[in-house]
Amino acid sequence: MEIKDLYQIYLQHPVVTTDSRDCPDGSLFFALKGESFDGNKFAQMALEKGCAYAVIDEAEFAQAGNERLILVDDSLRTLQALANYHRRRLGTPIVGITGTNGKTTTKELISIVLKMKYNVLYTQGNFNNHIGVPKTLLGLTSQHEMAVVEMGANHPGEIDALVHISEPDYGIITNVGKAHLEGFGSFEGVIRTKGELYDFLRSRLNSKVFLHADNPHLCRIVQGLDVEKYGSKEENGCSVYGEIVECAPYLTFRWKQAKGEWHIVQTHLIGSYNIDNMLAAATIGLYFGVTPAQIDEALTGYIPQNNRSQLEKTEKNQLIIDAYNANPTSMMAALKNFREMKVEHKFALLGDMRELGIGSQEEHQKIVDYIKECQFEQVWLVGQEFSKTNNSYRQFENVDQVIAAVQNEDVQGYNILVKGSNGIKLSKVVEWL
Repeated sequence: MEIKDLYQIYLQHPVVTTDSRDCPDGSLFFALKGESFDGNKFAQMALEKGCAYAVIDEAEFAQAGNERLILVDDSLRTLQALANYHRRRLGTPIVGITGTNGKTTTKELISIVLKMKYNVLYTQGNFNNHIGVPKTLLGLTSQHEMAVVEMGANHPGEIDALVHISEPDYGIITNVGKAHLEGFGSFEGVIRTKGELYDFLRSRLNSKVFLHADNPHLCRIVQGLDVEKYGSKEENGCSVYGEIVECAPYLTFRWKQAKGEWHIVQTHLIGSYNIDNMLAAATIGLYFGVTPAQIDEALTGYIPQNNRSQLEKTEKNQLIIDAYNANPTSMMAALKNFREMKVEHKFALLGDMRELGIGSQEEHQKIVDYIKECQFEQVWLVGQEFSKTNNSYRQFENVDQVIAAVQNEDVQGYNILVKGSNGIKLSKVVEWL
């Protein structure tokens, strides 16, 4: 079946699912494959549960005379092609966002700012991969005036693939850092892969890049693009610049346009590093005609979720929860911010940083060496990688051991930073603290 014909079916059934456990009535099921599953086996079940059609790519699961089972060469590629076809038909302006750290928070900040003026579709959660991006695009309707699409990667070429599906008109790379080095091979590999967004925008007519002017790595690869800059210094040609007022513990910052007035914003975010994300949202909002007052209102009202830069007060402790992910860049930023926070009785509960390849032990040792300078009252380290480092801190193999220790000991009266890769599952400890 050709994409234009499948598209006519999609228009009649615009809800797309790839999970046979979630089959809304009249939806369109795509049978995808993974290392441990084959969606083709569940296509018939999806139809019985309420899907109108199922797209499959294994002939053995096709049934003679059953037009509700649509056989294609590759279900995933068909999903991606359908999303691109839909994106082109609607022509909705799209802001593409990627980066090593902060892209999900920045995506949400940009979206809430733009929503002050527009009907905006944006990536939900971190559905930013080869499946999540097309599903996001297929959620576009003619009612949406703009879209903000997040794109993630852990191997070279992945951003290139995603930009050719989503075809953004505007782009922002939040930053580049040491993450997924096992897949990228090197820090330069990270820069090249994130820069694939810039490469695409060079071929896009009337494209625009929103550039963090303080980042030398991004400035180095942005040649030939039309840029709108933001950062900490007006002399860098920034249309928006700002500075931190305090972190006590929430971030308060001020921002201004060139030749404009200062705006002070009290946020609900923890971490001085979040000022860059805030300035990015303000810059993009202004570019698209959102007023400064509306920007202030949106940024003040944003409350983070999903274990990202959250502050939670319990009966026993005050927690700074940043346990969704971790890499050397984000871990160091979190520790520096925690060190500078004007609070007492600091307790760092840190989990391994995953996917760092052959440099993992060296990067974990750098973190441990920095912690020694911080002189926190308590430091607990969780995971095999931290166990290989030279340190005298308490070590735990896994999160279950941490929970047992918390249950047996009187852990209270602390300000606790909870930071680690999602695979370490430190978020499970939160309810015990």
